[in-house]
Amino acid sequence: MSTTIPSSTIPTQKSCRFVTFGCKVNQYETQLVKETLLRNGFYEAPEDEPAELCIVNTCTVTSEADSKARQQIRGLARRNPDAKTIVMGCYATRDPEMVAMLPNVVEVVPDKRELPDLFSRLGIDETPNGISRFDGHRRAFVKVQDGCILKCTYCIIPQVRPGLRSREPDEIEEEVRRLVDNGYSEIVLCGIHLGHFGVDTTRGKSGKAPFRLGHLIQKLDRIPGNWKLRLSSIEAAEVGTEFINMVADTERLCPHFHPSLQSGSNEILLRMRRRYRIGRFLEKIEQFRQRLDNPAFSTDVIVGFPGESERHFQETLDACAAARFMKIHIFPFSPRKGTPAADYPDHVPKEIVRERCNRLAELDRKLAAEYYASLLGSELSLMIENRPSEIRTGWLRGTSCRYAPIEIPPACEGMHSFRPGDRVDVRILEVADSGLLGQPILNSR
Repeated sequence: MSTTIPSSTIPTQKSCRFVTFGCKVNQYETQLVKETLLRNGFYEAPEDEPAELCIVNTCTVTSEADSKARQQIRGLARRNPDAKTIVMGCYATRDPEMVAMLPNVVEVVPDKRELPDLFSRLGIDETPNGISRFDGHRRAFVKVQDGCILKCTYCIIPQVRPGLRSREPDEIEEEVRRLVDNGYSEIVLCGIHLGHFGVDTTRGKSGKAPFRLGHLIQKLDRIPGNWKLRLSSIEAAEVGTEFINMVADTERLCPHFHPSLQSGSNEILLRMRRRYRIGRFLEKIEQFRQRLDNPAFSTDVIVGFPGESERHFQETLDACAAARFMKIHIFPFSPRKGTPAADYPDHVPKEIVRERCNRLAELDRKLAAEYYASLLGSELSLMIENRPSEIRTGWLRGTSCRYAPIEIPPACEGMHSFRPGDRVDVRILEVADSGLLGQPILNSR
């Protein structure tokens, strides 16, 4: 469903407002829409002024995400009573009829491939091919693919995203060069299923030589400048020896990887319909460690999946300890209507889920401290993320290439010349409650 915007509803003054929910891909897509509008006569309304056009990019990963989107759309209608609201994103795809009934909504865009038609109805004759900045962020996200063909039993996303679709490598390279030239010192490659980049364009009888994620990383690695490349996430099942060898020899890729574990129990992984078993997952982690210098690993874990027993959860604790994750993102199981797992029996009581989350969080803190301690005395590339007065007086804070938070105390020489977004090498001096303390290595910028 996509209603047509009558010509009488097209804003005359062209003031607009943008609201985004959800993942890095959604944030990228909002930026793409924003830049297209701003290049064509629209302007972003100040916070204290009502807008004539509101763009809401929604998420539907949980029922709570749907609720937040509806609340935001109603709030926009109250604060911008004369505005026309356009809604896009995964919730718009999953339930366009419900979204269309919300106040001030004049168009629902259930498929991102309809964006050129939307722009045309807004009087814009342009097909955007990328972004040149990333408003409100120190690092820029670059979407390289869309779609997911997996059928994880807890996840609704494959039902609301299109089939696999990878962008052209040259187009991605041009976009990254543009962002680096505009001062972004860290670029994050993202996608709905990042590890499937290139599968749709080089598989089967296409006749094309394989060009997968590892090839893309090598291509982007040749772009000059003081910048780093980061991966948002990657499935362990898609990490092979060839990929590890390819990325190990690059200069700019951050040695931080995010393979989603979800559970450390093979029985639960089978119920989740995940494509790996825990032994193979840990083997992939070890292969990375053999080829890279002390890489960092973060992960996602779902606690309380239907049927998860104490034994299953202990297997998850054991797997996390064996993987030595730097960071564990913990998610209590939330049944998503429309997924097989929502109808599974044997749901775990909330109080047990809460207690298990607390135990996993305790392990997370322990593993983080151990990884931070392994970095003492090392030199890390750091991206500055604040001005000296933004957190505590005189201190600078940033994120290292290994995704560890680092603070620089005010006594360090030269620190007052640093600005948010600058990249500098630091030597790690101490492990603190908030992360690491480091000292800039002068002349490293």
